[in-house]
Amino acid sequence: MVGGPLLRVALVLGGMMSGFGMFNALVMSYSRLPLAMAQDGMLPRVFAKLNRRRAPWVAILACAVGWACCLGLGFERLVTIDILLYGTSLGLEFLALIYLRVREPELPRPFRVPGGMFGAVAVGIAPMLLLGFSVFRSQTEQVLGMSSFAFGMILITAGIVAYGLNVALKPTGWAPTQDKPVVQA
Repeated sequence: MVGGPLLRVALVLGGMMSGFGMFNALVMSYSRLPLAMAQDGMLPRVFAKLNRRRAPWVAILACAVGWACCLGLGFERLVTIDILLYGTSLGLEFLALIYLRVREPELPRPFRVPGGMFGAVAVGIAPMLLLGFSVFRSQTEQVLGMSSFAFGMILITAGIVAYGLNVALKPTGWAPTQDKPVVQA
């Protein structure tokens, strides 16, 4: 055996460090979503609080609570839900690309998908087919006694409802923070 037990231990340690590093990067990037939403007035201002090192500590804690609630779901279910939610987000991005290509064809952009409307549509076909295939293959996955697809659709619908409520409550609801980058804890 090449490397023996020492190589096995080194690979496990390397994998653990890699997993920790990737999770740390995701914590820091995903916690910026509630921060940005709070700065735009879509979440309460408390999510925009930063510590002295400018980390959004309230948003990090809120995300940690959400992640802790997902611990019991199991890896396969989490992957299924992640694919559905990320795929829906990606689909919205492709729709926005097509929408902007129709409504604002001459809008200056730092990058432009070549091929006109055909290119804009073609670039989204393969990812959407892959999303459809993954949703089809995960029909038997269950989350909280319902299919993973139904659970993901409930989450998506809840997001749409929350956005609608935010828009409806905006005049009397949360106001955007005045100074976006600096809200100290």
